[in-house]
Amino acid sequence: MKTSFKHAFKASLPVFAGYIALGIGFGVLLESKGYSILWAGLMALTMYSGSLQYAAVDFMSGGATLITTAVMTVFIQARHFFYGFSLLDRYKGMGGAKPYMIFGLTDETYSLVCTGDAPKGTDKKKYFLFLTMLNQSYWIAGCMIGAFLGSVLPFELKGVDYAMTALFIVIFVDQWKSQKNHIPAIIGVLSTVVCLLIFGSESFIIPSMAVITVVFAIFRKKLEKEESKND
Repeated sequence: MKTSFKHAFKASLPVFAGYIALGIGFGVLLESKGYSILWAGLMALTMYSGSLQYAAVDFMSGGATLITTAVMTVFIQARHFFYGFSLLDRYKGMGGAKPYMIFGLTDETYSLVCTGDAPKGTDKKKYFLFLTMLNQSYWIAGCMIGAFLGSVLPFELKGVDYAMTALFIVIFVDQWKSQKNHIPAIIGVLSTVVCLLIFGSESFIIPSMAVITVVFAIFRKKLEKEESKND
């Protein structure tokens, strides 16, 4: 268990840096709308979604209806359908931890899980579980720290939203360096760029995830053979 935790902690450090920074931004924003540190911790614990939590601040402060909130939640989180679909094999045999693993599947956790199998000498189930738990703990800490700081210090939020973009860049570079087969990464980048050009910056995420999923499904066997050659 200690070995699995150690490897999971090491792998999650890029997420730690991004989640603390972005979580602080969320906490400060939430506190500026009149919600205390307890609300920040509760939202991070039960919602655990950076994009949705940021949107929820406007929902709560703007008096959005339950129907509006529900519809927007579906649209914002729809990409997780594609994430979950691609992890069916990897999450097999998780047992009682599976519901939490599904709940705790964020963009960053997905990226780390898809980097490869658990390191040698670790228990795959425990490794993936620790990754998920550590990432959420970073997010909870960041949100609560931000809410606290927002209540005692003046804060400038300009530029804090770039933390998530920077985090994705770091994870992508780390994956590129750790993998010999770059075909999946190239497919992901090209699919995303094409969808960005077609659908625009406001609507490209879900189409790009759909295209990537379809391409991977079609060429799955070929990619697996290529991966086995590189091992």
